[in-house]
Amino acid sequence: KGKCPEDGWDESTIELFLHELAIMDSNNFLGNCGVGEREGRVASELVARRHYRLIHGIGRSGDISAVQPKAAGSSLLNKLTNSVVLDIIKLAGVRTVTSCFVVPMATGMSLTLCFLTLRHKRPKAKYIIWPRIDQKSCFKSMITAGFEPVVIENVLEGDELRTDIEAVEAKIKALGAENILCVHSTTSCFAPRVPDRLEELAGICANYDIPHIVNNAYGVQSSKCMHLIQQGARVGRIDAFVQSLDKNFMVPVGGAVIAGFNESFIQEISKMYPGRASASPSLDVLITLLSLGASGYKQLLKERKEMFSYLSSELKKLADIHNERLLDTPHNPISLAMSLKNLDENNDAAVTQLGSMLFTRQVSGARVVPCGSVQTVNNYTFKGFMSHANDYPCAYLNAASAIGIKKQDVDVFLKRLNKCLKTCRKEAKQEKSVNEISSSKTGTEQLKN
Repeated sequence: KGKCPEDGWDESTIELFLHELAIMDSNNFLGNCGVGEREGRVASELVARRHYRLIHGIGRSGDISAVQPKAAGSSLLNKLTNSVVLDIIKLAGVRTVTSCFVVPMATGMSLTLCFLTLRHKRPKAKYIIWPRIDQKSCFKSMITAGFEPVVIENVLEGDELRTDIEAVEAKIKALGAENILCVHSTTSCFAPRVPDRLEELAGICANYDIPHIVNNAYGVQSSKCMHLIQQGARVGRIDAFVQSLDKNFMVPVGGAVIAGFNESFIQEISKMYPGRASASPSLDVLITLLSLGASGYKQLLKERKEMFSYLSSELKKLADIHNERLLDTPHNPISLAMSLKNLDENNDAAVTQLGSMLFTRQVSGARVVPCGSVQTVNNYTFKGFMSHANDYPCAYLNAASAIGIKKQDVDVFLKRLNKCLKTCRKEAKQEKSVNEISSSKTGTEQLKN
């Protein structure tokens, strides 16, 4: 039926299924005689086993979605994977999505592929309207495609950084709609930035007849992000949305899913991919979804949401203890931010030191964001880089509740963060005392002179 099974399969069933697919590929035929340059020959038996002997990859030289006659099993695997992933995207909240395909590139390069496809539809366009998000790969995806990003600064509403809709529309009018390739928006992001106002952006794109590409990097795991995409497509225009395989389906890095509401446009993107492609990302996600089943994936989504509530409440308690506060970012369903104002005021280097301390104590994924850092990416200078704004009011620490997180992860993180904060505060006080004594001695010497 091309859908994710409700209940997950056991490992032996999945392996039997993959072996059945593999024997449909010509390189595994008994007595096969290959005289071409690409015949699925593999020197290492270990490599062959690692790939379940599905060696030919997916697609043909002109279309990543095309069926390869001498690799019927790999082609079937590709079509089944795309169908199963489409089913999961619908299950996660984008009910009206019509087409998707797995591409063996991470999110940034997959976005580039979307922009390059739009180039043929809008040959005069050279600008991409981009509400700022301080993440290098999504910025470089536009540069790599040969377009000029037009950065729209976010507006501060309470603690949240939100889309400046008026600035987007004003920039479209100033540049001319025909000169704009697309609007490039974002759902999943680090707090205190929150998902873009997709409904309003989709409405603007429909009104001005401008394509709209959504970076949904780790948004499949969030019902709120998926709802925003569904609503944006309902009231306006969303041409494609791109999500990472590793962040949403817990597989190795190296793949993404490009999805949309117009099947012909999604097929155009797949045909833009030059040459054949690795089947590894498709194989990984198919194995994962067959083992989880739809019920298993829904359970992971439920647990992630529960852990977000738990992380939020416990991080707030810890913030109160250290005279900091959990930033109020209700529109961000995955990432949280805790202020580091007191730490920053006592010692300029203390914020950066906290990040180093957490990393050396095996806390990964937590981001410490100081005030005023400057970063140049492809000749564009971002002030306040990592904070998504030129002058965010305070330094802060990020933590996220992503799919697969466990209560133990949250508890260990909070315990280690508490110890690190205590150490940083103690060192900051000692340094302050030393500075005061030093300045006092200097003052006494000046009086003597």
